[in-house]
Amino acid sequence: MSKALLVLSDGTVFEGMSFGNEGEAIGEVVFNTSMTGYQEILTDPSYKGQIVTMTYTQMGNYGINMEDVESSGGPKVEGFVVKEFLDFPSNWRSQMSLGQYLKEHKIVGIEAIDTRALTGHLRNNGAQMGIISTVDLNPESLLEKVTRHPGISAFDLVKEVTTKHSYRWEEGLWRWQANPPLLPNNPPIHPLVKGGFEKGGHGGIINSELKKVVVYDFGVKYNILRNLVEAGFDVTVVPAKTPAEAVIEMNPDGIVLSNGPGDPQIVTYAIENTKKLMGKKPIFGICLGHQILGLAMGGRTYKLKFGHHGGNHPVKDLSTGRVEITSQNHNYCVDIESVKGQARLTHKNLYDGTEEGMQHVELPIFSVQHHPEAGPGPNDSSHLFKRFRGMIGEKCNAR
Repeated sequence: MSKALLVLSDGTVFEGMSFGNEGEAIGEVVFNTSMTGYQEILTDPSYKGQIVTMTYTQMGNYGINMEDVESSGGPKVEGFVVKEFLDFPSNWRSQMSLGQYLKEHKIVGIEAIDTRALTGHLRNNGAQMGIISTVDLNPESLLEKVTRHPGISAFDLVKEVTTKHSYRWEEGLWRWQANPPLLPNNPPIHPLVKGGFEKGGHGGIINSELKKVVVYDFGVKYNILRNLVEAGFDVTVVPAKTPAEAVIEMNPDGIVLSNGPGDPQIVTYAIENTKKLMGKKPIFGICLGHQILGLAMGGRTYKLKFGHHGGNHPVKDLSTGRVEITSQNHNYCVDIESVKGQARLTHKNLYDGTEEGMQHVELPIFSVQHHPEAGPGPNDSSHLFKRFRGMIGEKCNAR
């Protein structure tokens, strides 16, 4: 283990120790308040372009397995920052350590820094570009490198994480199985653990009742797709640049605009396609998809000071008064006033009062800024997938 530095674009320097891959990584430094779920966070495509700091003190306790990922191809973060990395995982599903996983996928990590001080700095001064290095330990040199970087808003990060080809998704939510079958590729099960996870399907819904949905992959998480299957959808995923005309030709019952990384204003092709789809099919937007919907309505988005990243954000459903604890990962927000007359506010963040959801006043369109699929995080908002299916059912019955 060697020395490593984290240098922020305002010149703040944190000294720590390297874990994971040796080298350098530049990205926007943000903090995530989740206590667990680091594997799902690492593989969330919405973190492309960012260096993630975990606020909880210990990471790596339960290791890494090849199933609890939210996308293919390994981690999407640029770098990983933790207070204490544990290199001796203890979990019956673990197949390798967190450090091994990062090294295998060439992700630079830094530990043994004061993540509480770093989080406080980002909270007070805002998310900013930073660089982690294990090879260049000159703070002035690193500061020069990071200040030369144009920032992640200069890049279309969606094109780096979207699928290259359309595909069908059939796997539902996983369920605990008391006596799982022994398969050759299963990790060894501890003798005290009598169960295992079974990959679910359509939750008892017969094929004739399934609704066809097309998911635009702007960086979609697998758990969104699992929840759609669970809610009774026949799911097809398409690349981010798929023309609206091609989607309409597929004749789906509904369309989902997924989560994804970066500044929504950069993804102009997604905004234009969404404009063409509005009024043609029911639409459900999640996170970046929510922001794209706002821009397609002619509205504005704005950047939050330090973003919302974590699994403990209270959000109020204004129609029911219910407060849900939600999973969040975004740096941008829709200015609801900018879409006044077209959409109404449906959800509100109780931490800072920012907009968390909207519904079109006439068309079967709604969206949320938070992540109803969790992965990681609470499942309080998972009912929104069934709400979308209900909206499609109402639309079909009205024809």
